[in-house]
Amino acid sequence: MIPLSDDIPTRNFPLITLLAIGANIWIYFEMFFSATVSPELVFNQYGLVPYNLIHSPVTEYPAIYSSMFIHSGFFHLAGNMLYLWIFGNNIEDVLGKFRFILFYLVCGTIAALGHIATNTDSIIPMVGASGAVSGVLGAYLVLFPFARVKTLIFIIIFVTVIRIPALVLLGLWIALQVLNGIAASDGSAGVAWFAHIGGFLAGMILILPFRKMRA
Repeated sequence: MIPLSDDIPTRNFPLITLLAIGANIWIYFEMFFSATVSPELVFNQYGLVPYNLIHSPVTEYPAIYSSMFIHSGFFHLAGNMLYLWIFGNNIEDVLGKFRFILFYLVCGTIAALGHIATNTDSIIPMVGASGAVSGVLGAYLVLFPFARVKTLIFIIIFVTVIRIPALVLLGLWIALQVLNGIAASDGSAGVAWFAHIGGFLAGMILILPFRKMRA
């Protein structure tokens, strides 16, 4: 299932959402299409390595945030940015720009801690905006559970577009993350499933206090 759009209009221009998407895309092209930048070096220097953070928390702490803007490939980037665009603009609209930045980073931090807690000895850099974006998805589920999301569906050889309630779409999404996380609890699959789960739960829990702060 690939979400294409939702039916919740925004009242304000989603500046922060667009800036975040632009920053991620720019960094990706700098990494993979610049003759002066090595992707492997960027992963190792700016990715989040659980083992390093546990043993050198002060010096490695900034990697929690730098890793949120690094992606390992085109589809990794495209998937995260698609979800951020569809769901992020509405959360930015609810929270306002400053609180949305804070909310995004806090969710990304909790997501990173979720990954670290389940992969304490891992020396593989974690990269991607997935954890922070998962927080946005959790927030959207709480605020707009019955919003209709236009979704591209693949059924064997058939392809169609239908409108699915966010409750169903995001409920299936988080269920898939949990199942994959359980199946690959040793982190061997190379995907930070528990970062997705941690970020999603953080978004669900924090969105109402953040919204109340604005009110």
